[in-house]
Amino acid sequence: MSNGMEHMRKLTYREAVREAMRDALRKDERVFLMGEDVGRYGGCFAVSKGLIEEFGPERIRDTPLCESTFVGAGIGAALGGMRPIVEIMTVNFSLLAADQILNNTATYLHMSGGLFNVPLIIRMATGGGRQLAAQHSHCLSGWYAHIPGIKVLTPATVEDARGMLWTALDDPDPVLIFENSGLYNMEGFLPIDAGPVDIDSARVRRAGKDLTIISYSASLFKALDAAETLSKEGIEAEVIDLRTLRPLDERTFLDSAARTHRVLIVDEGWRSGSISAEVSARIMEKAFFELDAAVERICSAEVPMPYAKHLEEAALPRMEKIIEVVRKMVRSHG
Repeated sequence: MSNGMEHMRKLTYREAVREAMRDALRKDERVFLMGEDVGRYGGCFAVSKGLIEEFGPERIRDTPLCESTFVGAGIGAALGGMRPIVEIMTVNFSLLAADQILNNTATYLHMSGGLFNVPLIIRMATGGGRQLAAQHSHCLSGWYAHIPGIKVLTPATVEDARGMLWTALDDPDPVLIFENSGLYNMEGFLPIDAGPVDIDSARVRRAGKDLTIISYSASLFKALDAAETLSKEGIEAEVIDLRTLRPLDERTFLDSAARTHRVLIVDEGWRSGSISAEVSARIMEKAFFELDAAVERICSAEVPMPYAKHLEEAALPRMEKIIEVVRKMVRSHG
């Protein structure tokens, strides 16, 4: 009997992003990729490996080490009718282009009275867990989710890594895509006929009745692993993948909170001023009387990311901590 796998193929998250870019480059001559080491080197994380041989240096453009300059060039190209994909090597380096992203990319449509769209994609690696220390490892997607005028995507699955880019390229406005570097080697199955996916909604990745765990990006898999362990103890946790941090699909997690009456948020960002704080506030504002316990959060330690492996692991959200907190929440409010 067929299990449906003959219609699926296995590939890594890295390969999924590369395929999405390759298909976009083939389908639309306006699309080009630019960033540091994306061409001859094949990308810092090997995501664009082989693309320069296929499409040439005009469409796979190596840039100087100046984020403000090449993000600004991407804005100009987008205003001129192109569909640029700009790669910033890590999210920390995006701060060097913060003026271009916050004051230009996000504001052009508003400040032009609706006359000028900026169809720009900015991809960047994010997240810890690879011993890249404090200038290469932070999770700043929640910062960017604070800014009106942009969309903020955090694909966690192979399907989203491929399909979200397709959808983002059709968007008339700027889209930031945060790819957790710890996911690049992750393998997954993708339908042979996989295409674009929506970039506006959260997904319930595991159904449950006792508690809701809300997460995104690499932390999603820690939540799913914790839920699997907890199920063996008779605790059924529902796991929600936010997927998009702006616009935030609050309906999905508010509905889940109303079903399970307990919520834990797992966020690799720092606790203070984080996306987890925003999600928690919306639950308290709009679903307070559905709760049987206070919303709990697990976030990264509020320190610059350590280089030492054991300290880095201690700083990041851990599966063991998720299990511990869920047990406490369910059993103390049973």
